[in-house]
Amino acid sequence: MSIDHLRNLLAGAKRAVVFTGAGISTESGIPDFRSPGSGLWTKYKPIYFDDFVNSEDMRRESWRRKFAMEGVLESARPNRGHLAIAQLVRRGLVSHVITQNIDNLHQDSGVPDEQVIELHGNNSYARCLGCHERYEIDPIRVAFLRDETLPVCDQCGGMIKTATISFGQGMPEHEMRRAQEAVLACDLLLVAGSSLVVFPAAGFPAMAKQNGAKLVIVNREPTDLDDMADLVLNAELGPTLGAAVGLN
Repeated sequence: MSIDHLRNLLAGAKRAVVFTGAGISTESGIPDFRSPGSGLWTKYKPIYFDDFVNSEDMRRESWRRKFAMEGVLESARPNRGHLAIAQLVRRGLVSHVITQNIDNLHQDSGVPDEQVIELHGNNSYARCLGCHERYEIDPIRVAFLRDETLPVCDQCGGMIKTATISFGQGMPEHEMRRAQEAVLACDLLLVAGSSLVVFPAAGFPAMAKQNGAKLVIVNREPTDLDDMADLVLNAELGPTLGAAVGLN
């Protein structure tokens, strides 16, 4: 069976890396961006980074969207797929989880923060764009919902933005470097729930394969990289990963 093949590949790995996309979090009730009719981009036109920086109206709209979506994000809990990956980390089979998601669900599932590499940032806190001071969301929410006050850094007076990567914003160099180092050191890369269409992050599976690692893709839909994979499973993430790891 294919799940047996996946189980054997995982058991034989000495230093695996997991690469996750939106598909793993949709099973926790978080909508993705691209799905026709249900994706967030169907409802909201993306706000580009330059628009956020140059327009108070766009900054307010960005925070409106943030707080409008909070109920969905705060109610989301790690699903069986997240828990299976956390189990692999605890067993010492997975060195790092590289994720395109911003929902903090890998950390919530028990993966130590230092083993999660967030390519697109994290929506659960904010940072100053000037001095990079970290800010928690609760005080920003209280002030914004009262009169749409835009948060300003009390250290340098800079703009505060959720700690996520927006369209047109540069990828985080430190995280990209960490991801590349992890991929080049792995002997198995497990892709879970990514359509592998967003670059440069989607280049990591090819990098791993070219460096001699095994490549496994578990996704509900086919991807453009399926032909180079050692195993492809088009299936639900939670049940598949849970069964492979032995979660009840």
